[in-house]
Amino acid sequence: MPLNIQPNFGLPGERYRHAYMPGDAFYDRLVGAHRGLTDEQSELMQARLLLLLANHIGDLNVLDEAITLARKGVA
Repeated sequence: MPLNIQPNFGLPGERYRHAYMPGDAFYDRLVGAHRGLTDEQSELMQARLLLLLANHIGDLNVLDEAITLARKGVA
């Protein structure tokens, strides 16, 4: 299965007034998870989250595609 780069946030069966709302909700949750942490704790939490989500995806081809796309955005 190829990497899905289309907006894909939300809850099954939930309807949203605007397409961006579930993405905004995720961003709020992500920012909130960093609240109150030191910079070092925040970086560690972000790395742990990345590894948990990568493990959930599991498909190395999809993860390679994601790494390539993410790197293109910064290098």
